[in-house]
Amino acid sequence: MKGALRGKTVLITGASRGIGAAIALRAAEDGANVVLAAKTVEPHRKLPGTLPEVAAACEAAGGRALAVQMDLREIDQIEAAAAAAVDAFGGIDVLVNNASVQTFAKTPDTTPKQFDLLFNINARGTFFMTQACLPHLLQSANPHILTIASPVNLDPRWLAERLPRTMSKYAMSMLVIGWAEEFREAGVASTGLWPRHAVATMAVKVFNPETYEGCRDPKIMADAAHWIVTQPALAVTGRFFLDDEALAEKGLSPAEIDAYWMHPTRRSRTSSFLDYDARNPASGDIS
Repeated sequence: MKGALRGKTVLITGASRGIGAAIALRAAEDGANVVLAAKTVEPHRKLPGTLPEVAAACEAAGGRALAVQMDLREIDQIEAAAAAAVDAFGGIDVLVNNASVQTFAKTPDTTPKQFDLLFNINARGTFFMTQACLPHLLQSANPHILTIASPVNLDPRWLAERLPRTMSKYAMSMLVIGWAEEFREAGVASTGLWPRHAVATMAVKVFNPETYEGCRDPKIMADAAHWIVTQPALAVTGRFFLDDEALAEKGLSPAEIDAYWMHPTRRSRTSSFLDYDARNPASGDIS
C-alpha cells in the first residue's frame, strides 16, 4: 500500500549498504523517517556504501533520514541510537534487525575473537537493540520488529557447516519466536525475513563475483520487508517469511517475482538454512 509508512519511523541496523540500505531506501520512498544505524561512515577499501551516502539517497527518495554511527557491541551506543531516533522523529514504529556478521570457519579454525564477534553482534546486539527500542515501539499504533533471520532448520548439515555462524544466526531466529509470544498481548509483531536465493549485494560482487549475476536484486528483500511491516501486527507476528513468499502473499505473480533476478537465465542456489533437496545437489547453498 503506497504511503503506508508515511510519517512512521523505521530504525534499521546495518544500513550502510546491502539489504539494510535497500530496506531503508524502500521505506524512504514511502515517506518514512529512516534511522540508519551502522558503523561505516568512511568508505571501505573494498566495499562501497557509507551512512552519509545512504542518508542522502533516502532524502532524495522522499523520506527523512538520520544517520547514526554506532557499534552494536556497545550498549551505550545502542541506547543512544534509540534515543536519537526518538529525539529526531518522536518515536519508533518499526525496528529492522538487519546487522549481522559471519565467518566461514569450522570448529578447528574458529578463534575466540571470531566466536565472540558472531555472538556479540548477531545475538547480543540484536537483543539489546530491541530492548532499547521496545518502550517506544509500545507507543506505536502498529509496531513491528523485523529480524533478518531464517526459520530454525535442525538438519545436521547446517550445524556441521560453519557451526559458530549457524548457532549465532539461529539465536536471532529464536529471538523472533520468543518476542512474538512475549509481546503478543502488547500488540508488537516479531517476524523473520530471509532470502530464498542469494542477494546481489556489493559484498557478493566483490568477494564472489562469479555468482553475482545469478543473484536476485536486493529490492526483493526491501519490497518484502515493506509489505510485512505494513501489515497489522498481530496478523503476521511469529511468522518467518521467505522474500518471494511474502511478495506472493502480497499478490505478485511468478513473472513479477522473476523480474527481481539480476540475469534472465542464471540462477543462484537456495540460501543457507533452507531445506536441502537431495535430488538437486545445487540446492541449499552453504555460502
